[in-house]
Amino acid sequence: MINISNISLSFGARTLLNDISFTIAPGDRIGLIGRNGAGKSSLLKIISGEYSPDKGNISKPNQSTIGILKQDILEKKGISIRQEVRSSFIKIKRLEEQLAEINVALETRTDYESEGYSKLIEDLNTYTDQFTNLGGYTLDEDMEKVLTGLGFKQNDFEKDVSTFSGGWKMRIELAKLLLQDHVLLLLDEPTNHLDMESIMWLENFLVQQNKTVILVSHDVEFLNRVCNRTIEVSLGRLYDHYGNYDKYQLWRVEVKEKQIQSKKNQDRKIAQTEQLINKFRAKANKASFAQSLIKQLDKVERIEVDEEDTRAMRFYFPSAPRAGEVVLKGQELSKNYGSLNVFENINLEIYRNEKIAFVGQNGQGKSTMVKMIAEGLGHKGQLDLGHNVVLGYYAQEQSEKIQGNESVLENVESEAGDQNALHIRKLLGSFMFSGEEADKKVSVLSGGERARLALCKLLLKPINLLVMDEPTNHLDIISKNVLKEALKKYDGTLLLVSHDRDFLEGLAEKTYEFKDGNLKEYLGGIEYFLEKRELDSMRALELAKKEKSKNSKKTSDHQQNYQERKKSEKDERKRQNQIKKLESEIEKLETRIAEQEANLKDPIKFQELSSDSNFFSAYETDKKTLDTLLEEWEDLID
Repeated sequence: MINISNISLSFGARTLLNDISFTIAPGDRIGLIGRNGAGKSSLLKIISGEYSPDKGNISKPNQSTIGILKQDILEKKGISIRQEVRSSFIKIKRLEEQLAEINVALETRTDYESEGYSKLIEDLNTYTDQFTNLGGYTLDEDMEKVLTGLGFKQNDFEKDVSTFSGGWKMRIELAKLLLQDHVLLLLDEPTNHLDMESIMWLENFLVQQNKTVILVSHDVEFLNRVCNRTIEVSLGRLYDHYGNYDKYQLWRVEVKEKQIQSKKNQDRKIAQTEQLINKFRAKANKASFAQSLIKQLDKVERIEVDEEDTRAMRFYFPSAPRAGEVVLKGQELSKNYGSLNVFENINLEIYRNEKIAFVGQNGQGKSTMVKMIAEGLGHKGQLDLGHNVVLGYYAQEQSEKIQGNESVLENVESEAGDQNALHIRKLLGSFMFSGEEADKKVSVLSGGERARLALCKLLLKPINLLVMDEPTNHLDIISKNVLKEALKKYDGTLLLVSHDRDFLEGLAEKTYEFKDGNLKEYLGGIEYFLEKRELDSMRALELAKKEKSKNSKKTSDHQQNYQERKKSEKDERKRQNQIKKLESEIEKLETRIAEQEANLKDPIKFQELSSDSNFFSAYETDKKTLDTLLEEWEDLID
């Protein structure tokens, strides 16, 4: 049991935490939520001992340790992943050395009846029991399971840690934490550097191992699947409820409604009491009664409705310029880095107004493909943008690219062309950079603020192909939901790389999976993709398929159903394309007919047109064609 008692923390005039208290029990899996800058990471650092609070204290069991996933990683060279993970198990390493010394001594000594020899046997048994209890004999096996679950391959274990990127090094740190026997794990944004498969594995691991954990995350699906308790930090206060994220949200609504109703009832009673006081205070025979009512009123504890931080981005993407039917076409695309083949001879074709998700394990080529499309990264094969395509790009490291001593306003103005200052300030206000916030130096912005600024700059010009690589990494849940709604309403083509299932759900209409150098198309969104894979974990599905191939064959009925579904999906896509094409032709005809009818109503133009015999026949032909197209459209819609 860990007790956090009356903790307060301020930075300058800003209060982050105000006299908060709660208890952490074994088996609690707490989702710590709140706006960016609310104080979540600071609270984790206080619990871990890295920060000292202004007041309050934390008590924990003696000899227990708290593990925290840090975002800053020390650079190490000349050590393999296996060695690095093993190095964190200091007690096991010490016991191994002690056991080795005892075994050497036992091999060389012959004084079997001596007290010293008996002491060696006693120590051997004691240390062996300790080594077993700490998991020394299963450490390598457990370590390989965790590293594999986090996405490492067997041949990675002996590679030098320094050869891996920052994201993969973070996975190594996470593996070390998960394997150690801490009384509490503190995980700050553990999913930021994980792909969808590894996130699913981590969900199962935390639940099955019954770890006691506090995790900060903006991944709603992850919070719902892992957490059995939710704590929100908002405006210095703490709100605590046993249940996952969705259950917490329902509870908060109920609490707020009860507060509002209770305050209304109390306000009504106070008003009635004040009326009685005013009525009787001037009367001598009722003065004492009025004073009694006043004293009662002074003792009433006034009900307050919890204040909420309702600040949020409010924006939508400008209407997309019309592009050609095929927005992007890639043929026989291949990419390699030296001897590493990322993918080979893949094809893809993206159509106007499609919303597409790129998914797959890290390192399978999602971001590489995005960089080929948006940055012109070198490759083999043909990759072409369609007619009149205007591309907008949000890179995975977009927020980190925003640097310099200029202000937020100056940063946007430098890319805004001849747009007036009033429009730019209004646009910045939509992204929560109003007033003095717009004058802040870019160099002091937080990760979330940089992400909002990067999104703001995407709105400086209309675009019809929007390419986004992990746009939610630095956004809190509220900002992420605002972005999702804006993307839903965006009428251009969207290519989206994301590992956030909740963000992708209901947004992407088609899914491309990058895997083993290939590209597989799924004619549905992320929910369809996961359903198609039939298991929560994509990696578990691969193992299940291998087992099925060994032990059984698919029935002919299953094959027939599969073929029927494939045909149905193909027919549905064809129907939707036909509907889009008809709607486009109908729109053009209706516009032309409206112009013709407007000319007929104009006396001067009517006289001119009367002498043109072709006009009326063309007019009648257009109307008949429109009727035919409308009938075809109705048949397809039905």
